[in-house]
Amino acid sequence: MKCELCPRMCGVDRSEKRGFCGMGDKITAAKAMLHLWEEPCLSGESGSGAVFFSGCVMKCVFCQNYDISSENIGREVSEERLAEIFLELQEKGALNIDLVNPTHFVPQILRSIETARKRGLSVPIVYNSGGYERVETLRMLDGAVDVYLPDVKYFSDELAQRLSSAPNYFDTAMNAVAEMVRQTGTPRFDENGMMTGGVIVRHLVLPWQYRDSIDVIKRIGERFGGEILFSLMSQYTPFGRVKTEPAFERMNRRVTTFEYRKALEAVYAVGLEGYTQEKSSAAEEYTPSFDFEGI
Repeated sequence: MKCELCPRMCGVDRSEKRGFCGMGDKITAAKAMLHLWEEPCLSGESGSGAVFFSGCVMKCVFCQNYDISSENIGREVSEERLAEIFLELQEKGALNIDLVNPTHFVPQILRSIETARKRGLSVPIVYNSGGYERVETLRMLDGAVDVYLPDVKYFSDELAQRLSSAPNYFDTAMNAVAEMVRQTGTPRFDENGMMTGGVIVRHLVLPWQYRDSIDVIKRIGERFGGEILFSLMSQYTPFGRVKTEPAFERMNRRVTTFEYRKALEAVYAVGLEGYTQEKSSAAEEYTPSFDFEGI
């Protein structure tokens, strides 16, 4: 079967060879853990039940999960085992199941969710992605996903292609967010302030690119306004190719206070509500080691 799950629509039969994402048709994951560093309404005090999938439909040169997204480190997991992992995380106290980078495994994950629901899975499902999504694939998730957590990384197409090999990124991501909002509606919370439905759009401020951040923020505010929460991140830490390749040496530093403040001013100007980060978030210790824990 030709794979057309992501916007690349590479058409590869992933039962025979790997697609652009680097994966075949078997679920591959590198860690399942209680994650305390998502947005407060997702992690709470006991943590979000994060499952980190291997491979990726994007190729971000600075990816903090580079080992699993580009080098494809991970273990094959059956759909049955993935359902068990969801239930084990719930048993440990996970407030939700946080599917990290799940795009290229959507059909398999859906079957695992269905199995786990029949066995007692009751916490919300969070779809945590880079925002480079096909609307047609997202429609498969309608009714199965409670909270969407997409990035909108770039406004500039040149920047998106150079740093993430993702042509037509901005329009693709914005159309994806519109579908996510259609499915889930405005943000909803339980009696403890934990998110049970809706969309949080993330944006990571990058070195030298605060003007592009401002363009992203303005357009998100204009199009989605009070329909979403917005999370402005300062946690950029050099990983992957930016640490080794001269072509990206300007990216081999953290974001300055000035750069983040300029983006933050844009958030206030358009009236987006949500979350910001302290500069101390830009630290390698906040990136998990992919040691197959929980897999």
